[in-house]
Amino acid sequence: MRKLLLAFCLLSVVNSLSAQDLKYYLPDSITYNPSIPKPKDIIYHEVGEWHVTHDRLVNYMKAIAAAAPDRVKLETMGFTYENRPQVLLIITSPKNQQRLEEIRQQHLLLSDPSRSSSVNIENMPIVIWIGHSIHGNEPSGANAALLSAYYLAAAQGKQIDELLDNVVVL
Repeated sequence: MRKLLLAFCLLSVVNSLSAQDLKYYLPDSITYNPSIPKPKDIIYHEVGEWHVTHDRLVNYMKAIAAAAPDRVKLETMGFTYENRPQVLLIITSPKNQQRLEEIRQQHLLLSDPSRSSSVNIENMPIVIWIGHSIHGNEPSGANAALLSAYYLAAAQGKQIDELLDNVVVL
């Protein structure tokens, strides 16, 4: 019994040492908007300390969208077999948020060879999809989604402003 208790204590210590503060994952040279909630504020533990549950992940994405409506838009794409919402964050600059449909239409024109030469791609933001996870039981993707969403919603400065002016992140 003592060996079992000792093993449990050692594993608990090792597990607590593996949990990292948010600063571990993010660049030091950037300031973050304090009105944007950190993942721990919504999921109640540090990123990577525990597996984030689907409901807490979705709640965090809702909180990010509510706190940064100029940068972040939340859409429900559908529902899983268990009726859980499948959400999509659209993160970009405020000016791009205002013209998402126009950007979508421009990108659709690029797929038509007879019309794509008329599209001015010099001023068109790129659209990237970051899927984070394709299997529901893979925890690293969900944890990475928390970090990506926080960084893109809360980071401040010229570098992030330029990035979001030129990119629409899905």
